[in-house]
Parts: sequence; C-alpha cells; structure tokens
Amino acid sequence: MEKAKKIKLFIGLFYSISVIVFLYLFFSKFSLQEVSSYDFIRNNRNYFFELRESNLFILATLFILFTIIWVLAAGFGSPIGIFSGFIFGQWFGALFAVLGLSVGATLLYLFANYFLKDFIKKKFLDKYKNLEVKFKKSEFIYLLIYRFVGGIPFGIANVLPCIFNVKAFNFFWATFIGIFPQIFLISSIGSGLEKIIDQNLKAPSIIELIYSPEIYVPLIIFGCLVIITIFLRKLFYK
Repeated sequence: MEKAKKIKLFIGLFYSISVIVFLYLFFSKFSLQEVSSYDFIRNNRNYFFELRESNLFILATLFILFTIIWVLAAGFGSPIGIFSGFIFGQWFGALFAVLGLSVGATLLYLFANYFLKDFIKKKFLDKYKNLEVKFKKSEFIYLLIYRFVGGIPFGIANVLPCIFNVKAFNFFWATFIGIFPQIFLISSIGSGLEKIIDQNLKAPSIIELIYSPEIYVPLIIFGCLVIITIFLRKLFYK
C-alpha cells in the first residue's frame, strides 16, 4: 500500500512537472493572444499541411509518440482525435490517433497491473464485481464491448481491467477496435474544421460551423452513437 502511494505521488509529480514545462516552453514562444487568434490557427494549419506533404512518416511517428506519452500522463482521447483529424485528415487521423491511444493505454495497463494492482482492486473491485464473471466467460468479447460502450473516464478505463487480469494482447486489440468508431467520428470533425479554416480567410461564426456538412454530419452520427452506447452501457453494467 505504501509502495502504491509512492508510485501515485511520483506519477502525479511527473505529470504536473511535464505540464508546467510544456506550458512554459510554449508560452515563451507564443503569447496567449497569439494562440487564441484565428490567424495563428490558420497559419499553423498551413505549416502542418506542408510538413505532412513532405514528411508524413516523421510527423505521424512524432504524433503517435506524443499520443502515447499523453495517455501515460492520464490524458483523454477526444482532443487527440480532433487534433489528428485536423492534421492528417479523416482516415489517417483516426488510424494514427487510435494506434497511439491503444499503445499508450496498453502500456499504462501493464504498468498499473504490475505496480498498482492491489490498490486498484481495493478501490474498484466491489463496484465492478459483476463484470468479473463476464470477463471470465469471454475476455476479448467483453473487453471489446467494455471499450465500445465507455462510460468510464479514459484513464480509469485503462487500468480497471487489472482487476480481471486480462491479457495484454486482448487488451490492445479490444481497445483498438472498440474506440475506433468514436475516434473516427471525432477525427472527422477535426478534418472538417481544417477544411473550413482552409476555405475562410476570416474566422467563421459558430452558426456557420454548425451548418457546415463537414461538421454537422459527423456530429449527428456521433450523437446517435452516444445514444446507442448509453443503451448498451445500461445492459453491460447492469
């Protein structure tokens, strides 16, 4: 127990220091006014587009590594999905984001399973005891459903399967397949934003954004997916 507390403290300090260092380095080069301006976003869109055209492999590798670190630092998936769609487009953006999120989630699961297993069991076992029987019946299938329906914060969802001692191979592929639909739709929104910014010299209004088919189509589909997952979630966690 004491060991788990020390590890938790170390992770918290590492995450806090990493965020502070990143913010310091970022805002030492850019002011808050610059970052929040439409011109800044549009100019950096052009920069990433040129970089993608000339060095797709390097940019994708750096993005995936960043995503892995993001997940290990307890980050969640939605910003990554939008950012990847904005930079790489709908399909490549979804693929790179899901790959990075899945690898990061698996590494976090392995870390938690080795160092924090007893702590996680004590914290969550009583609450999710009913899932233990399901995972024993068909580990991969229920992991896949667990990933698809969501309902648990991404960071906690990555370490919760420690309770059931699932295989890392099953964890990775269930995560990859299970989160792909949501991340694909979120990536589509990011890709739509990139196209709108490319076509508009001035910042479009919220109404213009919402009425753009690149935005409202994935939003509607995402809303339908959320309704479906809410229904399935009630059955799964019942």
